[in-house]
Amino acid sequence: MGMPLELQTLIVTKGKERRVKDNLFILEKEGYRLYPLDIPLEVRRTLQSEASGQAVVKKLELADNRTIVTYELVALHSTN
Repeated sequence: MGMPLELQTLIVTKGKERRVKDNLFILEKEGYRLYPLDIPLEVRRTLQSEASGQAVVKKLELADNRTIVTYELVALHSTN
């Protein structure tokens, strides 16, 4: 039996990110998703929106058909 897995090249928040402290955020997504660690990725609010910044994924947790991404915002392009 296979496990569905998506490989991600950008972070899409849909406004569901939570700030942990300073520039560190946590985002919980349904399903299993792999993000590259320690490489800057674009951050977007929606898939079709412009990039709002760049972040580096610091930690990935996969359990119970969900993914928890901990990332650090390293550049902000827009405050909106």
